[in-house]
Amino acid sequence: MKVVILCGGLGTRLREETEFRPKPLVDIGGWPMLWHIMKIYAHYGFRDFVLCLGYRGNMIKDYFLNYEAMSNDFTICLGRQNQITHHGAHKEQDFQVTLADTGLETMTGGRVKRVEKYVDGDTFMVAYGDGLADLDIRALVEFHHAHGRLATVTSVRRISRFGIIETDDDGTVTSFVEKPQLKGWTSAGFFVFNRRVFDYLSGDACVLERGPLERLTREGQVMSYRHSGFFFAMDTYRECTYLNELWANGEVPWKVWG
Repeated sequence: MKVVILCGGLGTRLREETEFRPKPLVDIGGWPMLWHIMKIYAHYGFRDFVLCLGYRGNMIKDYFLNYEAMSNDFTICLGRQNQITHHGAHKEQDFQVTLADTGLETMTGGRVKRVEKYVDGDTFMVAYGDGLADLDIRALVEFHHAHGRLATVTSVRRISRFGIIETDDDGTVTSFVEKPQLKGWTSAGFFVFNRRVFDYLSGDACVLERGPLERLTREGQVMSYRHSGFFFAMDTYRECTYLNELWANGEVPWKVWG
C-alpha cells in the first residue's frame, strides 16, 4: 500500500530552519523529520512511499540520492572506474521512495491529485510531513477496511497551550491546571483513503481539508479513528526544540521501531 507524504509546504512559521531547508528535512535527533515519519510506517510493514515535493524539493531528492553514502561506511575508487563499495547495511534496505514534483504553490489536495498515477491498489494513505505519533498504523488500516467508507482521518484530543484557571467572583483562584486536555477531537492527519477519493480532488488550488473532506463528510463517507496516545505536530522553532529535547533525554514516544 502506498504512503503519500506531503512535503511541499513553505513552513513559514519555522523560518529559523526552513529558510535553509524544507520542513521535512529539519533535524530531530540528527535525523530528518521525514525519516522519523517513514520509520513509523515501516515498522508496521508499509515501506512504499510517494513524496509530494514543492518548496526546496531538490534538497529532498539529494537526501535520498545520497542516502546510501551518508548511511554507510564506503570505499570509493577514484578515476575513470568511479566504483563505490558500501560496507554494512542500514535498516531501510527495502524502502521504495517515489519523489514527485507537485509544484511550489500547489495546495494539499492538488498535491495528492498530482501523484494519482503513482498510486496503485484500492487503498492508500496520506500523512503530513511534520507530525509524529505512536500510532498503530496496522490498526488504523484495519479500522478503515472494517467500516467500508471512503475516508478515515486520525483524530486526537486537543491540549491547551495555556494553563486553565477557575476563580471565585472576587478573583480568588480556585483551580489551576497546566495545559489540560480539552474536550473534543481534532484531526491529526494520518489518513487512509479509498482511491475513489481522487475523484473529489481537482486542480492545484484544491485544499484536501476543505472542499474534498467537507463534501465526503456531507455524504457520510468519513470515519474518525481516535488515537489516545502521543501526537505532536512541529510548526514552530520552539516545537522543534521540544522534540529534540525529548530525543536527547531518551523520551521518544513516537519511536515505535527497534
